[in-house]
Amino acid sequence: MKIGWEGVPREKYVEQILLSEYNRYFRLAMSFVHNEADACDIVQNGAYKAIRGSKTLKNKEYAGTWIYRIMLNEIFRFYKDEKHISIEEVPEEGYEDNYENFDLRKALDSLPERDKAVVELRYFEDLKLEEIAEILKENVSTVKSRLYRSIEKLRLKMQEE
Repeated sequence: MKIGWEGVPREKYVEQILLSEYNRYFRLAMSFVHNEADACDIVQNGAYKAIRGSKTLKNKEYAGTWIYRIMLNEIFRFYKDEKHISIEEVPEEGYEDNYENFDLRKALDSLPERDKAVVELRYFEDLKLEEIAEILKENVSTVKSRLYRSIEKLRLKMQEE
């Protein structure tokens, strides 16, 4: 067990972040898979990998974005493994999204994974462009242009419907 920062083992430090930010990770997973059980599995797998890989984390400041990257990798892995996800499903009664937002959710789901990730992280997780660039391992200018193109795609999709 490597000692992290302020005498706290790195595993414990990562665990503290996971516990304090669990709802954000869960919300991110739900925005992609729309199923509580699958979202829980994604976050659980991501948390396990983050704790297990915490010894590779070299800088405390990057812990949050590093964990987001792990969660996105788990979401993308889920998409590759599960081809049966349907965006046509109507949200269940009591689900956070209401029917006015259903068209937006459907349009978001039609975006490619990386484009959707940029929109989700920027507007639903309220992350800065620099943080998103770090998570996606892209230049800030690439993230900006991806975000712009994604918003344009969403506008067109919403106008079609």
